[in-house]
Amino acid sequence: MTTTPPEQANVPATETESTASTEASTTARPDSFVHEFARIDENGTVYVIDAGIERQIGGYPEGAPADPFALYERRFADLEATVKLFEDRLATLSPKDIDQTLASIVASVKEPAAIGDLQGLRNRVEALKARAEARKEEAKAEHKAARAQALAQRTRVVEQAEAIVTQTLEKTHWKQSGQILRDLLDEWKTLQRKGPRLDKTSEDDLWKRFSSARTQFDRNRRQYFSALDQAQSEAKRMKEALIAEAEALSSSTDWAATSAAYRELMNRWKRAPRASRKEDDALWARFRAAQQKFFDARRAKDEATDNEYRENLAAKEALLVEAEAIVPISELEAAKAALRSVQDRWDAIGRVPSSDLHRIESRLRAVERAIREAEEKEWRKTNPETRARAEGMLGQLEAQIEGLQADLASAQAAGDEDSAKALAEALATKRSWLEQIRSTMA
Repeated sequence: MTTTPPEQANVPATETESTASTEASTTARPDSFVHEFARIDENGTVYVIDAGIERQIGGYPEGAPADPFALYERRFADLEATVKLFEDRLATLSPKDIDQTLASIVASVKEPAAIGDLQGLRNRVEALKARAEARKEEAKAEHKAARAQALAQRTRVVEQAEAIVTQTLEKTHWKQSGQILRDLLDEWKTLQRKGPRLDKTSEDDLWKRFSSARTQFDRNRRQYFSALDQAQSEAKRMKEALIAEAEALSSSTDWAATSAAYRELMNRWKRAPRASRKEDDALWARFRAAQQKFFDARRAKDEATDNEYRENLAAKEALLVEAEAIVPISELEAAKAALRSVQDRWDAIGRVPSSDLHRIESRLRAVERAIREAEEKEWRKTNPETRARAEGMLGQLEAQIEGLQADLASAQAAGDEDSAKALAEALATKRSWLEQIRSTMA
């Protein structure tokens, strides 16, 4: 910012004299006109002593006032204030403002119509020139650093925008990414408005990259949602075809085959792509309704059938009491005959409600399993080959037991406690095996 210089020195004498004449009387004592840096001659002409040289700066042709130097001293004070203001503001001025203000000050102190230590003021201004040059270099460095920072900030904005565009379409969060790009645009505008200007080439290149990223994002979004619309339309078509098949089967009474068909339709539905959420929910409701119609009809049929079979259930439960009385088995052949009688009557009774089928069937299977195990045990006892092998093992064990008993007696007599303990354990094991073999032969 340029500081306005004080009023210039070359003011017309008549104007000066007229102004001064209104401020004091026209009859002043000559000894009141003495000044360190000025004088007034007998004609009222004012001279300033500037670096040892007198220079006319004004006059009072109609008579000097009581303080004829006051006007010119104020002008000098104004010059000093201007220099002081420049000194105080030097650290905040731009190089352009420094040059303009300094040039104005230099011109104003060259030959001002002012009274004071003009040469001292010029020397002060000369000293300021060196400080001004140093400050200009600092300002240039600061501006360069600020531009570098601005360039880095703009580059960061651009790179963030480009990073969004490089994401794969399937992994892009379009709403969130779109908001990020809008925020980046606002940040760009703020940096452009408040930050230092970049050189035109850098500014244009960065803006082209940023604009290109935004354009590419919009193009990618249109492409993605266009493809999504096509995929969802195809998914809708596929699911409507599945619904048509489900609805065609909903009135079928071929319960087993239709149930299997519905399971297959469900597997195909799960493999089919999704339509839009709203459409997919509506399609699923139609598909489910078609299924439900069939399964409701099947359940109603099952309930009616179950009511018919409740008498059969009571009859079979009575048979179960008879069958379970066979166990435990005391006479195998009699038990087998009793079970055959139960089984024949069981089959003749017919079906029972499906909810009770497993319960009563498992109870009858338990009786059948007990008789079968009894048969196997009897066979093992009467099988000649098995019996001969058992008798051979029986003889061997009896011989081994006799030997162990003799060894144990000898060890005990000799006081060998360790050997006696080991022989006693071995003898117990052999006797256990002997009992098992005898029980299978009984």
